[in-house]
This record gives sequence, C-alpha cells and structure tokens, in this order.
Amino acid sequence: MKVKLKDLKANPNNPRYIRDEKFEKLKKSIQDFPEMLKLRPVVVDDDMVVLGGNMRLKALTELGIDEVEVIKAKDLTEKQKAEFIIKDNVGFGDWDWDMLANEWDNTQLGEWGLDVWQPEEDVDYSILDDDDVSKQLNDMTNGVKKAIQIEFEAEHYEEAYKLVKFWREQGAYVGGMIIEYFKAEKEKI
Repeated sequence: MKVKLKDLKANPNNPRYIRDEKFEKLKKSIQDFPEMLKLRPVVVDDDMVVLGGNMRLKALTELGIDEVEVIKAKDLTEKQKAEFIIKDNVGFGDWDWDMLANEWDNTQLGEWGLDVWQPEEDVDYSILDDDDVSKQLNDMTNGVKKAIQIEFEAEHYEEAYKLVKFWREQGAYVGGMIIEYFKAEKEKI
C-alpha cells in the first residue's frame, strides 16, 4: 500500500545510519531506479513506526518525495521488531556502536549476523610482542575510526546521548568536534 511520508514515524531505536557519500548514493539510486521502492517497500509496524527503511525514509524526505510503498508487519512482539531491525540492516551503512553497546544484547546481535565487539578479556594480546606488529597494526587500521569512552554523571547521560545522536544524524564527525572544543579550552589555560 502507498502512504504519505508524513504518516510514517522514523524509528528512534534504529541503530543503523548511512552518512555522507553512501547516503548521497542512496538518494541517487532512488532517483535513478524509483521502481526499487515498489520492490523493496518500507516496513512499518502497527503504529506506522519504520522497522525497515529508515534511511530510505530520510532520503525520500530530502528528495521531496511525499509517498512511498509500505508493508505493514502486523502483530510483531517487541523482540521480533528488534530482531527485524538488525537482520534487515546487517549488510549496509554504518552502525551507531554506542547505541548497540548500550541498548542491544551482544550475543543476540552476533546470532543475527552482525559482527560485534569482543569483551577485552576475550582478546589475545600475546601475539603483539614483535616491534613489526605495531607498524602492521597501524597500516591495517589506517582510515578506521577508533572509539574512546567518555564518562558522564547519570543526570547528564541522556542529554549527552541525544546530542551525539543529533550531530551524527547531521553527518557531523563528533570526535572532531570534541577535539576542537578541547583544544580551544586548553588554549584558555
């Protein structure tokens, strides 16, 4: 069935996003092959919350398209909805690793086909005793984003989470923003 985009609700619990060049490619693919939207409709729940197709919804909105084909996945449990969100997105885009780490079960994500992180105690560091390994690791990680943990007081966590999510949705490089802020503050000292 075809519905107006204004009647759909983006899923606030969707840990998948596509940014920058890949998002532009998605928009171009919709423009070049709009029939794809009939072949792969947006999947919604009973409340019209998007389970599959959040990035397509965002792309359609930016392209000014006002209707899209949808399939309503009726009578799914919350667990089934969560499973669908992951399984539908295993192959494309980038993941919001903070959301996955904080709101999803690591074991279940692995079972659904997502390559997930290992707890530090499960990583074998004994092979890293050769000087050459350091250069090889640097070469292998060139271009790979790395994460650091930033602690927040409980009363600030929700606000921090929402701000990071907001800026990521805008396509911003949050790590770069933090570095620039810290540099400016350091110069004041």
